Amino acid sequence: MAEEKSGSEKKPFPWHLGVFDAHCHPTDTVPSIESIASMKTRALTIMATREQDQSIVADFANRLGVSKETIHILKTAEKSQGHVVPSFGWHPWFSHQIYDDRANGPAQNGQTPSKGDHYRRVISPSPEDGDDFIRSLPYPRPLSELLSQTRTFLHRYPLALVGEIGLDRAFRIPGTEMLDKGYENDPTLTPGGREGRRLSPYRVDLDHQRMLLTAQLNLAGEMQRAVSVHGVSAHGIVFETLKETWQGHEKPVLSRRQRKRRASVDAAHENEDEPEGEQGNSEPASPKPFPPRICLHSYSGSPDTLNQYIYPSIPAEIFFSFSTLVNFSSQSKKAVAVIKAVPEDRILAESDLHAAGEKMDDLMEEIIGTICQIKGWSLEFGVKQLASNWMHFVFGRR
Repeated sequence: MAEEKSGSEKKPFPWHLGVFDAHCHPTDTVPSIESIASMKTRALTIMATREQDQSIVADFANRLGVSKETIHILKTAEKSQGHVVPSFGWHPWFSHQIYDDRANGPAQNGQTPSKGDHYRRVISPSPEDGDDFIRSLPYPRPLSELLSQTRTFLHRYPLALVGEIGLDRAFRIPGTEMLDKGYENDPTLTPGGREGRRLSPYRVDLDHQRMLLTAQLNLAGEMQRAVSVHGVSAHGIVFETLKETWQGHEKPVLSRRQRKRRASVDAAHENEDEPEGEQGNSEPASPKPFPPRICLHSYSGSPDTLNQYIYPSIPAEIFFSFSTLVNFSSQSKKAVAVIKAVPEDRILAESDLHAAGEKMDDLMEEIIGTICQIKGWSLEFGVKQLASNWMHFVFGRR
């Protein structure tokens, strides 16, 4: 297909080929669900982040979700649109609202920590006892309850992902002082986010974030679901956390001679019937402690950091998605270098927008055009490649 990858001619954007948003948050603005059916983007991968939006993501999935029986519509129906794939998870910005109630966690033997004890343990610098900031925070939830809820949603929606999860060293917890009064009592906004508040000096302890991330990665491995991972100012630690989940499951790295010998054997058996259970419609893979597919969303690492994710021994398939809002707001030079380096079958496009509708379509057209320009692809080739990549990431190889 090399001849299709070049050319700078201006053509209408090929929406009819199928455009898929790999990461977005329309549930932050619930009324925007009414816009999804008229969008040009064929399907949205929508993320949950906190207590308030888990059931809202489920509601979107009930109305517009893709099922195993309707996957073919996404692949074949040029005029099909208005579909969503749900993702359930707990974002690192809200990780302080969870306490570890496992046997080896700080809250042992079913004992619930006091609100103050919990937040002083997981927030840095530790707030003073009786601090108004602690009083403003919700009572923390046990990790076991979060995982049970997520597992229930994943059983209910067999194509759902785990997300948005991850690590963030830069984030500061919103305080109590309002910066934008317009956010108050806005019925269109899902509560629980920043909501126009000034950021406090408090951050969430990174070890606590890693605990929650690892628990959700293990659940995704148990359920064999893909994950969407957030990583800000923590690229090395994100990789180390992921690596810990697949340690001991690495794939063997073959020498050039071994690869050549295997190719000869495969060619010799090319026309033989596959053993039962090894075909494309085989039984689901057995549970593992790591997800089968991982998307590093709005990836902001360097090309050097990228290389560690595409090493052939890694047993998970790693994808990298890019957005105009994050990657081309202040770090465009780095994003260009990384996009050039990402393998063409592992790149995804996303809007990362908080509301569905025309602006989301515009952002998807913009980021896809940017990726195609950087990669030297024609729009037609790029849209097809990105659609194929999204199908692979979300549904696996089918």
